[in-house]
Amino acid sequence: MTDNIKLAVGDAAPDFTLPDADGTDVSLKDFRGRKVVVYFYPSAGTPGCTKQACDFRDSLAQLNGAGIDVLGVSPDKPAKLAKFREAEGLTFPLLSDPDKAVLGEWGTFGEKKMYGKTVQGVIRSTFLIDEDGKVELAQYNVKATGHVAKLVRDMKL
Repeated sequence: MTDNIKLAVGDAAPDFTLPDADGTDVSLKDFRGRKVVVYFYPSAGTPGCTKQACDFRDSLAQLNGAGIDVLGVSPDKPAKLAKFREAEGLTFPLLSDPDKAVLGEWGTFGEKKMYGKTVQGVIRSTFLIDEDGKVELAQYNVKATGHVAKLVRDMKL
């Protein structure tokens, strides 16, 4: 994994095809013509990731109403994602990237600070991809709590 890749506004979003919680392949290119939030999170079912996913769930009608879909990506296997989806009533696709290839292409896996130590892991990040597959917003090292509300404000929804 490379730590120096960072996507910026105007970059082409790296395309991907990943399995969702049911094992069905989902491709980023399937969302062309619509905006899509792609957010990367470390682990389904942990407190921060649960808070963030539930915030997206609770804001989904507003986002969808503005023509924006949501995709969550983590290194979790589909079975864990399915349990997470069911436990939290999540209604948007959760995608599995266990080999972390997509995480690496998007610059969302690498060194990060955790409890004062430098570790390798998923860098909590959020992107808004436009209708043509270009990065409209790139946010790395976001906070789990309050992030979705800030995102909605930043997008002026």
